Amino acid sequence: MDKLKYIVTVFCTAILALNGLVAQDNGQSDQAKQAEEFSEEPLDSSQYLNRRGVVLDGDTLFYLYDRIDGYTPTVRARLASQKIDELIHLHDFESDSLRIEVNEPYYQIFYKGEFVMNISLTDARWFGKSQEQTAREYLNTLTNKCRVVVSGLDIKRLLIQIGLALVVILLSGFIIRYVNRLFKFLALRIQRLKGTYLKGLTFRNYEFITEERLTSIVLLANNILRVLFLIFLFYLTLPIIFSIFPWTEGIANTLFAYILDPLKHFVTAIIRYIPNLFTIAIIVFVVRYITRGIKFLAREVEEGKLTLNNFYPDWAIPTARVINFLLYIFMLVLIWPYIPGSDSEIFKGVSVFLGLLISLGSSSAISNIIAGLVITYMRPYKIGDRVKIGENSGDVVEKNLLVTRVRTIKNEMITVPNSTVLNNSSINYSLSGKMEGLIIHSTVTIGYDVPWRKVHEMLIEAASCTPFIEKNPKPFVLQTSLDDFYVSYQVNAYTKEPAKQAMIYSDLHALIQDIFARNDVEIMSPHYRAEREGPSTIPPKNGE
Repeated sequence: MDKLKYIVTVFCTAILALNGLVAQDNGQSDQAKQAEEFSEEPLDSSQYLNRRGVVLDGDTLFYLYDRIDGYTPTVRARLASQKIDELIHLHDFESDSLRIEVNEPYYQIFYKGEFVMNISLTDARWFGKSQEQTAREYLNTLTNKCRVVVSGLDIKRLLIQIGLALVVILLSGFIIRYVNRLFKFLALRIQRLKGTYLKGLTFRNYEFITEERLTSIVLLANNILRVLFLIFLFYLTLPIIFSIFPWTEGIANTLFAYILDPLKHFVTAIIRYIPNLFTIAIIVFVVRYITRGIKFLAREVEEGKLTLNNFYPDWAIPTARVINFLLYIFMLVLIWPYIPGSDSEIFKGVSVFLGLLISLGSSSAISNIIAGLVITYMRPYKIGDRVKIGENSGDVVEKNLLVTRVRTIKNEMITVPNSTVLNNSSINYSLSGKMEGLIIHSTVTIGYDVPWRKVHEMLIEAASCTPFIEKNPKPFVLQTSLDDFYVSYQVNAYTKEPAKQAMIYSDLHALIQDIFARNDVEIMSPHYRAEREGPSTIPPKNGE
């Protein structure tokens, strides 16, 4: 029994050893078996006749025999040759980056992820080796040839690059030379235009810029343009030269980016802003024509062509200005979100700062504006009226939301803030003159020795003879006081020419003196200490 177990054990061990040898032999000859399996099919002699070589730099590297996916060997070889030629002309080409990848049923050659060519089993059979060995042979041949060709191309490419750089430098020098000549010609031309087209800038009788200064400014601008153009040309030449050589191409891209990136951002921002620009244009267009319509209606009301109930014509222009101002504020509110950068924190901060400055620094201005609006609708006076504001009398020559300007009879221009006008009393002489007339008055004191009826007659006669005094209503006299030694007589007369008060008063006083002198009446306020026994102070008649 023990012998039987021993025999079985030896037999099993021998079988396992034999199977191991067979498996090892099979692992070593997988490629041979693959070729033997396919070699059972006979090769087509037409494939040999239609073979085409992959060519690089005039040399045939290897042949392709098989048709793959409809591509004939001719097309396959041509495409592979073109791709290889394209790759080796890259300035950063590295032959060691060629790799083999297996994509059943083909072995494929790639360069940095770019497909170069396929190697089929038929190509390998005609080559006489396995598909993997054939792919490696093709790759080695291609890599070695690329090294040789690229080494020659590097020298040739460098010479061409140096030549191109010299051409760029020569061309830049040529441009600089003729640009300098052009600007020199322009400078001479500017000198010749002195006294003809360059005559200086004058406004009325004031000369802003003399002829010599204007010529100097134009010449300076000519030189600045020349320098800027040369700087731009130099800056443009450098990246062009750097872009010729592969190892400085990054510097060229950086220099170009310094110019092109801001320009690209600027153009992109403009293009993106065009819809907002159209929106702003439409808003401005609508508001502009609305304000024009309001101004037209205001002029019609002011001229009396259009009447509105309980609306005075002199309210028209101020009301139109207020409405237009509110419309412009409303327009600004509408277009604010469409202004570039309006939503940025800096823009908001500046807006808040400006608003704070205006609110703190314009309290007086705002009070004057509000007072101006109140005065406008109170209508205490209008331009051309003779008024008295506080202690100042004169004609109103200007009235706006901030101030009122008055010209006195001495031709003095007084500016009165509207808040002052509103807080003080004002007299409108012209308004009184448009009704029954403005009453002008003057007071004389006469002693009790002169009958009051005679004094009344003389004063009324003087007032009636005064120019610009109305005959109807008639002048009248008031006795304003009875003092210890004299009586105060006030003569009153109507006039519709309040702007001529100074001349009217002067003429009235002159006539009072003449008429009283003619009637031997002294204009005086006697104070008695003793009876006077000399001649009176009445002036002699007719200047005697």
